[in-house]
Amino acid sequence: MTEQPRKPFDPSTFRDKPVSFVRRSGRMTPSQERAWEESRSDFLLEIAHGPAATSVAAGETGDPAEIFGREADLIVEVGSGQGHQILSAAAARPETNFLAVEVFRAGLARTVIRAADAGLTNLRLAEVNAPELLEHYLPEGSVAEIWVFFPDPWKKAKHHKRRLISADFARIAHRALQPGGVLRLGTDWQNYADHMREVMDEAPGFERAFDGDWAERYEGRVLTAFENKGIEKGRDIRDLTYRKI
Repeated sequence: MTEQPRKPFDPSTFRDKPVSFVRRSGRMTPSQERAWEESRSDFLLEIAHGPAATSVAAGETGDPAEIFGREADLIVEVGSGQGHQILSAAAARPETNFLAVEVFRAGLARTVIRAADAGLTNLRLAEVNAPELLEHYLPEGSVAEIWVFFPDPWKKAKHHKRRLISADFARIAHRALQPGGVLRLGTDWQNYADHMREVMDEAPGFERAFDGDWAERYEGRVLTAFENKGIEKGRDIRDLTYRKI
């Protein structure tokens, strides 16, 4: 059998550090696909991508005041899934701007459909890698809060390098947050909770916004399938809250 020639390695198509996700294409029904095509322009930001499918192109930036057509506090949810959390928050807090960052198209589509049905005008979506959006796309000091609820814990030790919460992410979050801005974290995986707390306790420019070992459950967080699954398996839900100083 003749060996097929290998495709030449092109480093320009790869990121220089691992991402916290493996992108999969979820299925949409024909009606969901139609609704997505009809409504996504009202919610999905047109962000030019770099070489990687979910990267942010060099020089691509966005001004929240122009994006939303007003000046208001901006809350960014990293890994919004199907949008249950951010849809609830956007409906309850019309005076606040919300930006959902997600790389899974099916989750974004379901979020768009529900947002259109609810008539939300204070919600936008971004289909990009969240750290790149926070570091390069949004202006420095433009975000009031960053939410990271139930990120992939990457349980195997060999995969810990993929965990989103890291010293580098803390640096990026610090840049994006306004003075006094808040980073809210939540997980049902104890090992990851310990890791998050260790990282953030050591992160320059942040201080704990809670007393004791763990923060109280964030009252603005809805009970999602991820949290329910952890509770059903008997896991402790851990919250952490840090403030930019």
